[in-house]
Amino acid sequence: MPAPDHGLKIFSTCPLSAQARPRTCIRELQEFARASEEAGHEGILVFTDNSQLDPWLVSQIVVEATERLCPLVAIQPAYMHPYSVAKMITSFAHLYGRRLYLNMVAGGFKNDLLALNDLTPHDERYARLLEYATVIQSLLRTTEPVSFEGRYYKVTNLKLTPPLPGRVDAGRARLGIFGSRHGRRAATEGDGSGVPKPPAEYATAPSVNIASRGIRIGIIARSEDTEAWSVARARYPEDRKGQLTHQLAMKVSDSSWHRQLSELGKTAPGAENPYWLIPFQNYKAVCPFLVGSYDRVADEVARYVDVGYRTFILDVPASVEEMHHTGVVFERAAARCLVA
Repeated sequence: MPAPDHGLKIFSTCPLSAQARPRTCIRELQEFARASEEAGHEGILVFTDNSQLDPWLVSQIVVEATERLCPLVAIQPAYMHPYSVAKMITSFAHLYGRRLYLNMVAGGFKNDLLALNDLTPHDERYARLLEYATVIQSLLRTTEPVSFEGRYYKVTNLKLTPPLPGRVDAGRARLGIFGSRHGRRAATEGDGSGVPKPPAEYATAPSVNIASRGIRIGIIARSEDTEAWSVARARYPEDRKGQLTHQLAMKVSDSSWHRQLSELGKTAPGAENPYWLIPFQNYKAVCPFLVGSYDRVADEVARYVDVGYRTFILDVPASVEEMHHTGVVFERAAARCLVA
């Protein structure tokens, strides 16, 4: 079906490829991508870290299985030169005529970085990320040779060949950056995504540039609150082993995103409130959830929209049916808002 005309961009999240079965993972990725497109999603987030399949190969499967779904490819500087990223973007454009989105990440798992001998300190990784994104954007925005000299990257008369085709949307690759204050500073150069607080904690007035930023959340909604909470608790029960794993992960991660969300978990209201952190605290998700009836959750989503958010990245859905329930929420949220 065509994308809903409500002014919001909804991205699903690709299932973790580290858990994929070799003989069936291509078919499963194809089916998931088609279901996301049928749900009217703008695109699909494809993870990257040392344990995942290559995000570009996964993105190619997504593109070939769909007609308009746009991969949101997670990128971090430790894995490839910015020229290689720009080359991949223009190659996808030439081969498929498809727009790509980029989720620029600095890399929060220290053990992954140490294994690659990347010893760059936390704050410097965000400064490096900003230079990285600058080189990519500069190459995509011109047909002329690009020169750039920064602290981490230097290119001289570097030309992207072939250039990005004119038929591809002028937005080209949209850059989104998760993270701390350093990440938010970098995000002012493009699209950004931040730690989603409970909607009530946001000011009623839109923040500067917030319309070009997004938030990542999970949604479990049903016709009635009691049914939604029953599904949520059955899917994400309290798990002591998961809690210990989460605590260990916090020790080996210097991600400000994870730290901020952990702090929110210490003060967030209980299960009566739709903002729910149990999956995060039990190491089953990396984002908060909104749980409740369609109307209750739609009200919460509408509050995010009211303060200016237009992009929502959803946690990995439990099933194709779950995408339908989420679609009902966004339809009702959009009906409550006048979306620019």
